[in-house]
Amino acid sequence: MYKIEEPIYFYFFAIIPIIIVFFLLVLWWKKRTQKKFSSPELLAKLAPNSSRFKSILKLIFFLIGISLLIISLTNPKMGTKLKTVKREGVDVVFALDVSKSMLAEDIAPNRLEKSKQIISKIIDKLGSDRVGIIIYAGNSYPLLPITTDHAAGKMFLQNANPDMVSSQGTAINEALNLAKTYYNNDEQTNRFLIIISDGEDHQEETKQIAQNIANEGVKVYTVGVGTEKGGPIPIKLNGSLIGYKKDRKGETVITQRKATILQEIADIANGSYIDGNKTDKPVNSIADIIANAQKSEFETKQFSDYKDQFQWFLGIGLLFLILDIFLFDRKTKWLKKIDLFNEEVKK
Repeated sequence: MYKIEEPIYFYFFAIIPIIIVFFLLVLWWKKRTQKKFSSPELLAKLAPNSSRFKSILKLIFFLIGISLLIISLTNPKMGTKLKTVKREGVDVVFALDVSKSMLAEDIAPNRLEKSKQIISKIIDKLGSDRVGIIIYAGNSYPLLPITTDHAAGKMFLQNANPDMVSSQGTAINEALNLAKTYYNNDEQTNRFLIIISDGEDHQEETKQIAQNIANEGVKVYTVGVGTEKGGPIPIKLNGSLIGYKKDRKGETVITQRKATILQEIADIANGSYIDGNKTDKPVNSIADIIANAQKSEFETKQFSDYKDQFQWFLGIGLLFLILDIFLFDRKTKWLKKIDLFNEEVKK
């Protein structure tokens, strides 16, 4: 088994054809200049030990050396043994509100982007804990199944937007119902649900569902983004503002944060409500809560322990470059006997 740690350095192989073209141009220039200076027969007598083969061999050594140095930069790794890893942690599911109201810009850059920043920074502070992401508006959808791959979580998070849900509105109960399916009831881990929203909720049964999920041992923490004063919902086309959302009377809709609803949900589900307008506050609060939670072993798996192998490519590459330096263009006795390029002048 092997893997490449820095594949971006493979782009350096683009210099190989440039070197070859440069070599051919120099060779052409030399031949052209030599023809102006003297005839081939006279040049053979003036420089009897000049070897085309040696010039090509020097180029080959140089290209091999450069290629091996480029490979060493990518830091190839080989799997040499198996290790057993025991992970301990908690399960954290984020429920992100992606309704149109989250596009309001009453906090910079807007409510949705602020929410993504909060989730991303919380993930950065997690250890071996598992994470999952749900997006919701009028309906809820799984964005990322629960996993230990935090990098994948952040990658999927960046793509979350209102266009990913078919029904608009804000139905926190949909997120609560879907969150229950994320946890493995056979694994007795501490389970957390972090709801990030502006608090607009259009469903009556949300509190009852919050109670049900609390009865299953899930602690729900809510993070409110947006201001009580609120702001309009921008309508953009190709990134350019073309207006604001209006109601049936033609008046601009002002969306406000409903902190009371989020507070009630958190209280019912044994959690707490956190103001999310300043990123550091919810990040530090939730990170501390998770760090102090009792950890459970939820996964044991084997993986290959990779060891760096760049030093072999580096060493052999330098060897070829040194050979290129000490390899002269003159013929050697044994190469003269082989005469691969018919370099001997026929008399």
